[in-house]
Amino acid sequence: MLFLTFQLGKDRYAIEANRVMEVLPLLEIKRLPHAPKGVVGIFNLRGQPVPALDLNELTFGQPARERLTTRILLIQHTDSDGKQRPLGLIAECVTQTLRKEPAEFVSPGVSLKSAPYLGPVLMHDPEPIQWLRTEHLVSEPIQKLLCSEALLAGPFEVVTSQQGQSQLRNLQITSTNPLDM
Repeated sequence: MLFLTFQLGKDRYAIEANRVMEVLPLLEIKRLPHAPKGVVGIFNLRGQPVPALDLNELTFGQPARERLTTRILLIQHTDSDGKQRPLGLIAECVTQTLRKEPAEFVSPGVSLKSAPYLGPVLMHDPEPIQWLRTEHLVSEPIQKLLCSEALLAGPFEVVTSQQGQSQLRNLQITSTNPLDM
């Protein structure tokens, strides 16, 4: 199987190349005010708006650095309505492919409920490469946001309950400007 490798922080990751429709340069992205962590905004792909997630910010809380090798990985994502939609994943050091059998990846020995997208690891020289499962990458609140209707309904925020469950909540903005009434 062919994998596309990239970097998050200082670590290497891989996703199945057949899940990637295109590898795009880092395009101009329209930022979304009040967007949850990791949701960067939307970009124009041949006249269609496509949401973009920053994998580095989603996983480590820091935005991807703008480098020559920072790319947008365009994948098909199944939204909360079960529809296939394009989704851009921003990642650093997108420079290589790797042909390995899935059986060569082994359990890392740790399973994190908060990171179900982290799959098995390939003990590759000089460092391990972890399989990132894109189908488990997007949390439920962000998945609901990724349908175009939710993007248009913003602004919004993600609220985490005391039980650790996240929900998407619209922020109602009311104007005090008499010209808006």
